[in-house]
Amino acid sequence: MTPSGLAPHDPAPQPHGAAGDDAAATPAPNPLPRQNEHKAADAPDTLSPRTEPHATGPHVVSAHAANRLPRPVPDASVLTLDDPGPLLANGSSADVFALDDDYVLRRYRGNHDAAHEARILRHVAAHGFPVPAVYLSDGPNLLMERLHGPTLLQALAAGEVAIGDAAQILVDLHEQLHAIPPAPDDPVDESQWPFVPTGPAVVHLDLHPGNVVLSDTRGPTLVDWANARAGTAELDVALSALILAEVAVDAGGDYSRAARALLAAFLVRSEVSPIDALEEATRTRRADPGLVTGERELVEEAGELVRDLIRVAS
Repeated sequence: MTPSGLAPHDPAPQPHGAAGDDAAATPAPNPLPRQNEHKAADAPDTLSPRTEPHATGPHVVSAHAANRLPRPVPDASVLTLDDPGPLLANGSSADVFALDDDYVLRRYRGNHDAAHEARILRHVAAHGFPVPAVYLSDGPNLLMERLHGPTLLQALAAGEVAIGDAAQILVDLHEQLHAIPPAPDDPVDESQWPFVPTGPAVVHLDLHPGNVVLSDTRGPTLVDWANARAGTAELDVALSALILAEVAVDAGGDYSRAARALLAAFLVRSEVSPIDALEEATRTRRADPGLVTGERELVEEAGELVRDLIRVAS
């Protein structure tokens, strides 16, 4: 397996003369299975929406957030630019472009409407959770603040963050997120993947080191909210564990041992046990349309590794 993924922000400093901050197209290797594309955005500590989403046309999601930025928020014309700037990341369903040092444009392909993603980002930000700020949203387009800093994955690969500290960051983000109740006015279509029932908390369903950006202004910030919805903490933790375990059981992967150590540390530190949600997480993961060839075959073995580590720790 050759796992891949890219968070469209300034890459972590690389040794041996590797590219610097402006070379976002040269990311560090990513040992995690391919996930949905990651966003390059930074959120203010609190996000107080000034206007509600409209049925049609672009709308400002947070005028308040714009006041803290060094440059004015671009107008809605950037949402429809044919060439919005350098491509920072592309995934199974969207591309992310750098408009400048302060903003990125996330653009879904096809007829996908990003309104749900914008609403849930606004909701969790209003509860103080560190997320990408969305300034304009229209159809498949999201204008977001560009984040500067490495992903947790890049920092681990560079030896800048210890495995135990990385595990605690993942646990802390889960705990903080699961304390947030779902927005009552944001229904989710359960007929669409990830096919999970609703629950009492906001869940991310893709929380792993490649989706945590160590912002140079705000610390660990969670990105890539395409799968987020209302759900259970147990399922969210189980999916994070399963993603780490897939890397650990990949015999051909360069990061198998490190992933196993990170998984074990994550499970020991988490107050939420994923064991009861592991079967559902396995079904959900197998159905992930973003998995590439060879990754789906790892899911069952990954689930067994999670069970084994839980038994050892209990």
